[in-house]
Amino acid sequence: MNRLRFTRSRQKAPVIVGGLLLFGLLAVSLGTLEHAIQWHNVQTLTGAIRHEPSLEPVVPLTAFVSGDVGHASTVTKLAHRATSWFGHDDLGRSLFYRVWPGLLVSLAIGLAAAFIAAVVGTTWGATAAIFGGRVDRAMMRVVDVLYGLPYILMVILLKIALTEPLAKLFGGRTVGADLAILLVAIGGVSWLTMARVVRGQVLALKQQPYVEAARATGASTYYLLRHHLLPNLVGPVLTYATLVIPQAILQESFLSFLGIGVQAPTPSLGRLAADGIEAVNTFVGFWWLIVFPCLVLVIALVSLNFIGDALRDAFDPKSNQAALLS
Repeated sequence: MNRLRFTRSRQKAPVIVGGLLLFGLLAVSLGTLEHAIQWHNVQTLTGAIRHEPSLEPVVPLTAFVSGDVGHASTVTKLAHRATSWFGHDDLGRSLFYRVWPGLLVSLAIGLAAAFIAAVVGTTWGATAAIFGGRVDRAMMRVVDVLYGLPYILMVILLKIALTEPLAKLFGGRTVGADLAILLVAIGGVSWLTMARVVRGQVLALKQQPYVEAARATGASTYYLLRHHLLPNLVGPVLTYATLVIPQAILQESFLSFLGIGVQAPTPSLGRLAADGIEAVNTFVGFWWLIVFPCLVLVIALVSLNFIGDALRDAFDPKSNQAALLS
């Protein structure tokens, strides 16, 4: 009994730590969102250019507050002081008010990729496994072909082909087109593994006695899918979708680092890290431009991986049984 309690508490610890870390990041991001929307791209081409982090704000309060400075609230004054906590970039923009909306952009891309992987991957894999035969072989060969395509080349081709028509669709705004292409590129790859996972799960479930008994009684494919297959797929799909989010964030960061992801002035953690790398040289080290974005990125990835691993252990009875017997 004591061993069982210890095992369960050990399984709960990662999800608690990951949840607290992620909750803290989201709380700061949402709490500063109002000022970040206003200040993430405000340039201060005076003494704030690549100014190092400091507790005292470089930007004067008169530039931060519209109206009478004497009537500024305590929250506004605190938000003004935070402008220099992470330093300023080469255009004098507050890195503090660029990191937190950048985290939201990266998380949004990760969530969108997880949603695409869950919907498309589950549909594709379940359909292939249910019909079987030639349909299964043909659908999985498509997955194999997509797996073999060079990822970076596919993103570049999508960007060349879709930038102009999507920009027209978004009213000439290339920012929306870049984000849409990024979602299509990341989502177009993230569902492939999900399809294989779901296919394997459905093939295993089809051999279970209760599924064979339902089929023997004349149950339709729709009935089997709704009452026996999909409920048992919730665990694996939810677990893998949680693990897709940090993978998508890393892919977004890598693509933005290469200059084919999120484009300026829209902030994302990958875009900020790329800007920080360009500012680091052997003569003068503007360390804060890369340390703070990468630190927030690492904390977000670690917390999401903790949550994903905990969900995998919770939905996998074999891992629980192995932990108890070890």
